[in-house]
This record gives sequence, structure tokens and C-alpha cells, in this order.
Amino acid sequence: MGAAVGSRRYAKPYVVAERLELLTGPTGGSVQLPAYLAWSGSSEYDLDAPGRIIDLYRTVLIEAANPADLYAYLDVGTLQRLWSYLWLPLELRMAWEDRFPQLAELSRLAKARR
Repeated sequence: MGAAVGSRRYAKPYVVAERLELLTGPTGGSVQLPAYLAWSGSSEYDLDAPGRIIDLYRTVLIEAANPADLYAYLDVGTLQRLWSYLWLPLELRMAWEDRFPQLAELSRLAKARR
């Protein structure tokens, strides 16, 4: 049995950092994302509010157009702290966890606690 013609879906390419230590974005205060990253809602994020920082990280991870977006808005320590709480598309999560085994380990530990 062959694959159905036209069964391919459009898949947005995801961006993954080259190295986690390059993620040196802000860790507090207010951040204003450019419209091409925060096109579907409020573009201002208060990093001192737990819900908003998770929203910012999810938005940047999903919408990043290039690694510079990741480096400008994400912080490695904060990413690692939030990783298991972030709802991300499976393909994006797998791409990051394939490149960074320490993130895969954080996911594994979180699943073991549930």
C-alpha cells in the first residue's frame, strides 16, 4: 500500500541553537518582542511573572526565524528550568533534545515524577 498523494503537510522549519551557552537573553524585567515573533497577541512580556515567561519562551522557540532570535531572548539557565513545563510541538522538542541531551534528560526526569 503506497502513501496517499497530497498527504504531505506544510511544516514550518524550526530553529535550534548551535550551543546552549549562546542563550544569553534577559532574565528579568519587561521584554518587547518584534512583530514577526509575537504576531498573534501581546508582544510585551514581564519576565518576572511565571506565566508570561513561559509564554515568551514558547513563542520564541516556536517562531524564531534564526538563531539570533534565540540568543537575544532566551537564557540557558531559564530554559533549562522551564524546559519540562513548556508545551512545544513534538518536532521542535525532539530537535532540541536531539541536539542537547541534557534537555532530553530533563524531560525524562519530569516524566518519571508524574
